Amino acid sequence: MAEAQTMTSSQQPPTTISLQNSLSLLTSFSTLAILLPFLLYLHFDYLAFLSLGPGGTPSTLSGYIRVKLLACFALSDPYEPGLPPLRLQNQSGYLPSLSKRPGPRPCTRGIAPHRQVTQKSTPHLYSLLASAIEELGRSSDDLRIGTSCFEKNGTGLFSTSPAKRTCAGEVTHAHPSDGSMHLTLHPADAKVVLEAGWGERHPLARGGWFERFVPAGFVMVYAPVCEGDVGVVMGVVRAAASFVGGAEVPGERVMGP
Repeated sequence: MAEAQTMTSSQQPPTTISLQNSLSLLTSFSTLAILLPFLLYLHFDYLAFLSLGPGGTPSTLSGYIRVKLLACFALSDPYEPGLPPLRLQNQSGYLPSLSKRPGPRPCTRGIAPHRQVTQKSTPHLYSLLASAIEELGRSSDDLRIGTSCFEKNGTGLFSTSPAKRTCAGEVTHAHPSDGSMHLTLHPADAKVVLEAGWGERHPLARGGWFERFVPAGFVMVYAPVCEGDVGVVMGVVRAAASFVGGAEVPGERVMGP
């Protein structure tokens, strides 16, 4: 009788211990069932980030975390033209018109890097585009070729005396991995490009505080898919150079194929 009264909690009946073990296992399995899909999502999303290649953000875990935080502020509709700032509302753009780009828009992904993942240029077409950009850079004392300030790698076109604030006066840079490019346009010209289906706004091109990352008129122009597209895209590049430099850059305007 005395022994029964002095039974400690460590001497609980087997049924009680079995119930506690079952509850512990159930809790562990429930936690795993909740966490596993989330961890798998993070794993594959991180691999997708790395697959975009080098860009303005380091291809590291810290770079990935930074991009995911910035994604909270991304534009909900990159195809909708932004409102021009007051200082530019009475200023005309440099791109009068563009014909409609044939076919559907390509798919794009990412923020930094921001890349086109379908309808990419061939190496031949990218070579034509890169050569045209370099030739434009050599054609004027107001322009120069250098390493992209936004991307930290790759070739960029710069204004030597920029009238508009961009990263070190950068006008544009092209992406060898897909043939697309980013450039800074007058809001009116960005509207022309978006409505004709030749490009989209960068996800962070909101203006205001976000101009510390990209200018308000920062636009992706889609990769050329034929030689005729190269001429169209170069017309947009000249418009960007005119806007950033504050003076018209001469050259033939190709409205479309």
